[in-house]
Amino acid sequence: MKIFFRYQTFRFIWLTKPIGRRFHKSHQLGAPLTLADFEAINRCERSLPKNFNFAGDVLDQWSQKEKTGERPANPALWWVNGKGDEVKWSFGELGSLSRKAANVLTKPCGLERGDRVAVILPRIPEWWLINVACMRTGLVFMPGTTQLTAKDILYRLHASKAKCIVASEEVIPAVESIVSECPDLKTKLLVSPHSQDGWLSFPELFQTASAEHSCVETGSQEPMAIYFTSGTTGSPKMAQHSQSSLGIGYTLCGRYWLDLKSTDIIWNMSDTGWIKAAIGSVFSSWLQGACVFVHRMAQFDTDTFLDTLTTYPITTLCSAPTVYRMLVQKDLKRYKFKKLRHCLTGGEPLNPEVLEQWKVQTGLELYEGYGQTEVGIICANQKGQEIKPGSMGKGVLPYDVQIIDENGNILPPGKEGEIALRLTSTRPFCFFSEYVDNPEKTAATIRGNFYVTGDRGVMDSDGYFWFVGRADDVIISSGYRIGPFEVESALIEHPAVVESAVVSSPDPVRGEVVKAFVVLSAPFKSSNPEKLTLELQDHVKKSTAPYKYPRKVEFVKELPKTITGKIKRNVLRDHEWGRT
Repeated sequence: MKIFFRYQTFRFIWLTKPIGRRFHKSHQLGAPLTLADFEAINRCERSLPKNFNFAGDVLDQWSQKEKTGERPANPALWWVNGKGDEVKWSFGELGSLSRKAANVLTKPCGLERGDRVAVILPRIPEWWLINVACMRTGLVFMPGTTQLTAKDILYRLHASKAKCIVASEEVIPAVESIVSECPDLKTKLLVSPHSQDGWLSFPELFQTASAEHSCVETGSQEPMAIYFTSGTTGSPKMAQHSQSSLGIGYTLCGRYWLDLKSTDIIWNMSDTGWIKAAIGSVFSSWLQGACVFVHRMAQFDTDTFLDTLTTYPITTLCSAPTVYRMLVQKDLKRYKFKKLRHCLTGGEPLNPEVLEQWKVQTGLELYEGYGQTEVGIICANQKGQEIKPGSMGKGVLPYDVQIIDENGNILPPGKEGEIALRLTSTRPFCFFSEYVDNPEKTAATIRGNFYVTGDRGVMDSDGYFWFVGRADDVIISSGYRIGPFEVESALIEHPAVVESAVVSSPDPVRGEVVKAFVVLSAPFKSSNPEKLTLELQDHVKKSTAPYKYPRKVEFVKELPKTITGKIKRNVLRDHEWGRT
């Protein structure tokens, strides 16, 4: 794959000696908050400070500890691409470089505090630089996967009124095809060694930018990020998080689920477009002062993955169950992992068989966690707790997790219901702030005294939770959330499709995959089914993000006769999973 910075060429930029620390303004008023303070705030034992900024209040503190020798010499970010290129940044270097990036965003890009920035980059160091730079300047960053199509990007830019898009080379054609329809978009910033008409060059601007920048004093509940999350119907919702919900709200996650210390090196495999990247590769890890390890790996490859674990001193591994399902097919006893001690998984249910095979072959437990874009980690198997195969663990602080019925009543152990979080008189600071411009959807997450997750589950008498399925139709495949409506909308654009219904279907590797039941129009009823299946799959890949395409297609004469698409999908999904 193409390298977007010539890292060896720009080595003198990356490894320049960091400038003196620029303290966040709140530090001038008293002693800075410590990790113990953040943990107390996360437990709701201490009130939220009026102002908070992750770059100024966390990252710059670790930079200072490096100078005084209080922190070990581990890098803050360690990036490799498998082709010999490598980047290692200390917290001091991350601070200096992110200040330069902050000056790029605010000066030549002309962005101001509160502006929204779409960030569509693969696993390259600039993704971390841009995110931290947005924190330093009070910009609201909106990560997106590079798999987004032009239609997806258009929706995100329109809905968010983004002022800027920061993108890599492969995204240029999609952006150029829709940019004329985005009147709010003022700046296009390209992260690439190549230039492009109409785009500002991040490498060129970065090279000449000043490393002098004062961190903005952001309010604790001021917006920090927006994540687009798929639902049952309509387009993805914009879940907005605050400076503190992300920047403080993952402190306990980092300590107790990820079990991180400042000497650890964590490799989190999540795509940069998802909040799991923020959890494992930014906030939880850097709150603990741990090193974030990144492999560019554009396409997952088991041999590369295993070679990486044997080559680098990675202590902590976090990936979707799909990855572990693929890995246990190998003879893992042949590999000697250099330093690996703690393995985690989440994003979809973990098969008990995979849990067992991983432990037999590696001697390591797999600690499953369960959470949501909106509220973070809800349940987890944590170090020191018994692991019950198939369970996603117990509820984690600061949440009181319960199973409730449709009226908001708590159900007893063994009864299936909706997974919910009990609310007190105030909304927890670690919750998302709102679905932007969608108060109805925001209000719909509350039922009585509970926040409802939209997932169904069971709690046993020991307080362990067991995932049953989505209360709506959202499909979770290889950790990706896929709304059936988006796929059905793409299919109906093809002339062969009269009607379709999209549901989940069991899959031994991905857990579940997208399956489309399709009613054909008359001219296509005699078509070769194999060729037409491929044609429809390619059509969906081009109409929406490629990971959403139906891996299974079944042509039917008619779909169940029901009033709503949800009931129709329920009937087909129950049939697909053998529940009828």
